[in-house]
Amino acid sequence: MRNLSSYAAVAMCTAVAGLVLTGCGNESGSSGTPSSTPSPTMPTVTQSAPVGAGLPVTVARTGGIAGFDDTVQIGTDGVATVSSRGKQTLRCKLDPAFLATFTAAVEKVDWASLAATKPTTKHPDDMIVSVTANGKTARVEDPQLKVLATPVTELLTEAAIPPGKLCTKL
Repeated sequence: MRNLSSYAAVAMCTAVAGLVLTGCGNESGSSGTPSSTPSPTMPTVTQSAPVGAGLPVTVARTGGIAGFDDTVQIGTDGVATVSSRGKQTLRCKLDPAFLATFTAAVEKVDWASLAATKPTTKHPDDMIVSVTANGKTARVEDPQLKVLATPVTELLTEAAIPPGKLCTKL
């Protein structure tokens, strides 16, 4: 009886392996001519479209001698949620020109190559300015985020103290 169950297990593994290998053949079908349309179940990605880049983005400023605790969350619709210690959280619509500049800068970052680590203080009174997008967080002084330094500084300066030039209160 024990040998019979071993044969059944081998037969089951063989059947599963056969099913898996069935999907590894020629995608063009049995005719041998390539298909010009992609399979409807497989997503298509072009080289010109950045994968996993863009909004939503969260910019945070914490610590420092002043004890900052500011967060600006930018949604895909260009609406920012701004929170700061001791102030009421508010929602505002970002200036379209700034939003386009900011989004272009975010898309230039290679988010896939960033390590998913929470930035920590390097010394007492260290002010951390971080950007989170696509599940990755990094300090703005990270060399890979250099392109974001100016837009992030402008965002924190203008949007974190509304009504500013960049953010129209909703």
